[in-house]
Amino acid sequence: MKSKEKGMTLIVKTVTRLTVGLILLYGIYIVLHGHLSPGGGFAGGVIIALSFIHLMLAFGRETALKKLSQARASILESLGAIMFLSIAVLGFLGGYFFLNFLFKGKPFNLFSAGIIPLCNIAISLKVGVGLFTIFVVLVLFKILKEDNE
Repeated sequence: MKSKEKGMTLIVKTVTRLTVGLILLYGIYIVLHGHLSPGGGFAGGVIIALSFIHLMLAFGRETALKKLSQARASILESLGAIMFLSIAVLGFLGGYFFLNFLFKGKPFNLFSAGIIPLCNIAISLKVGVGLFTIFVVLVLFKILKEDNE
């Protein structure tokens, strides 16, 4: 008798292998172009978190935690918060909170928004890792509840 594998069926795993990289890439695109089009740090962070949640649903908790361990998730979430606060404080040193201290560039170019892309990156780290961590905790609570029954 074959041992039960973690995760879902072969079809779901194959589709996940094909799509998870594209989902992650789209999330990064939304973060980096959030100052030019709808999107930004929160929306991109949610999409990035969904790529890791997709991995967890298809392959099981262990596979997703190999890609983004709990220690690495904690470091990335803290880095996002520190980065966002640092941007705000650096502006404060120039006169007021969140002062744009970077060159603004030409309108509608990728590097045209000063500190906004940096804020988007910081927010996406915080939101993406936070949502993934919340999902992991919910899965762990479900496992603990099933073990107690």
